[in-house]
Amino acid sequence: MEERSKVDPITLTTVWHAFQRICHEMRYVIDRTAQSYLIAQLHDVSVGIWDGRGRTVAIPVGLSGQFVGSKFPIQFILEKFKGTISPGDVFLSNDPYHGGYNLHLPDWGFFRPIFYKDELLFFTLARAHQMDTGGAFPGGYFPNPFDIHAEGILIPPTRVYERGVERKDLMELIWNNVRFPEAVRVDNYAMIAATKICEKRIVELLDHYGKDLVLECLEQMYDRTERAVRSQIAKIPDGTYSGEAATDDDSTELDVPVWVRCDVTIKGDELTIDFSRSDGERRGFVNCVFAFTYSEAVVAALLFFDPSLADYHNEGTMRPIHVVAPEGSVTHARYPHTVGGSPVSVGVQIIEAVAMAMSKAVPQRAIASWGKHRGDYVFGIDPRSGERYVRTSFDYDGSAGAVWGFDGFSGATTFNTLGSVNRGNVEEEEMRIPWRMLKYQFATDLSGAGRWRGGHGVWWESVNEGSEVGMATGSSDGDEMLGPGALGGHPTPPCRTYIRRGEELIRVKPHRMVQVKTGEVVVKHSSGGAGVGPPEERDPEKVCEDVINELVSLQVAKDVYKVVLDPVTLMVDQEKTRVLRGGKSL
Repeated sequence: MEERSKVDPITLTTVWHAFQRICHEMRYVIDRTAQSYLIAQLHDVSVGIWDGRGRTVAIPVGLSGQFVGSKFPIQFILEKFKGTISPGDVFLSNDPYHGGYNLHLPDWGFFRPIFYKDELLFFTLARAHQMDTGGAFPGGYFPNPFDIHAEGILIPPTRVYERGVERKDLMELIWNNVRFPEAVRVDNYAMIAATKICEKRIVELLDHYGKDLVLECLEQMYDRTERAVRSQIAKIPDGTYSGEAATDDDSTELDVPVWVRCDVTIKGDELTIDFSRSDGERRGFVNCVFAFTYSEAVVAALLFFDPSLADYHNEGTMRPIHVVAPEGSVTHARYPHTVGGSPVSVGVQIIEAVAMAMSKAVPQRAIASWGKHRGDYVFGIDPRSGERYVRTSFDYDGSAGAVWGFDGFSGATTFNTLGSVNRGNVEEEEMRIPWRMLKYQFATDLSGAGRWRGGHGVWWESVNEGSEVGMATGSSDGDEMLGPGALGGHPTPPCRTYIRRGEELIRVKPHRMVQVKTGEVVVKHSSGGAGVGPPEERDPEKVCEDVINELVSLQVAKDVYKVVLDPVTLMVDQEKTRVLRGGKSL
């Protein structure tokens, strides 16, 4: 590595954390000004900063798939608009293929180049999931589209502000191709405003410290982070470690699993994640493009490093990590393959497969799979206003998987969010859409057992008090293919979705389209996380606590955890438990 002039540690730290703080301020601006439920309340939004060459500067806030691989579209913008990029420009893209390298169409990204004294020094990005993006059905997760054009409007990197002036006709053309143009317009302006705040703060930072010092701080941060990450990799024994995970189906070949397989190779201080053994690209909507696969794979590996590095990831992090995904595979799909369901189906499996492999490589930091996403898109007419609506949420998700030494965090959502999104506010949701919540609670025996068990599953019910609606279960998974546990821990339990029609309970699988009539109830049993370590090694008192809290049944306590409890007092029967566990001391 190139030797660099020293910057005093206080200045270096101050400059670095200034970039982190700016990202958090961008997120705050969007939270306070966006309109849609998914962005303003649930925080399905990501922001970051890159340098003028497209190298990652700061990515502390958001969903990994939305922004970790954003150096690819930025480098495309630099090439496509070479010599014509000006102060005040803003570029919009949601296209997975034509230079946008986005994960799927609902996630729109606004890129702003940041100049200082007429020199392009940085880019910033605000990316968020829009209420609608056109296509055959509202939302973006509808199953079985013909090709990606059926999923919505494709926007390659396009200049929507030129030298500070909005190209209104172009924006109106784009908004005219979505179902909720006013809501999308407000959200778009919130995102653009966040990029403007970022520009203002970075210019202030450059004014205060000077361009040369700020850029030198960044180079040193890249180098420091690279050294730290390489030292983490070097502690892992050399070798190749394998993992695999599958989604239930691709929405066209029903009940035929789609497999992601990876081989993680450690050689010295370099780490390579190879998806060459994964299934080929599918006609259904679960395909991932390379930039998304890259993002999820890198982040999954980082989960196994020293957590004190979490606030410092940048371009240096990525230098020793390499991702291989052959073109034409489900992890590197080609145009015009559909990708709408990829964040949940195959995107999650990428993280699960890498986590399985890394748990073998670093067992003292083993991580089990999180509960599967149990989402849907409901679209219909709200009789209170006569207007169309579309609903999605993370309310019905289970919880996090266990890690070595700790039970899974209950209440976190899904593996691909890593806790960065919120569950909704029940009252807020009921005001926005004509559905009333009937049940929303942690469920008994719906978490993966282990020495450290997964976070709890969720039992959710809601009644349709509006008109007959369509429901697309495209953003759900985990009925058949379960998220793997680690080191002998049990996988995520199966998920279930039902429609209650009177006394009849009708099962609905993921990746389907169904109708829900007025008065009918949607019921979701959403699995919690998977476990780490054999369940018979779990502390009997912790099993007792879960039984008392009605999160584990007496039968599962006995059959799975090998813990016998008095059915009246619920106290651990030490002698019977010892016998059931083969005489091992408790």
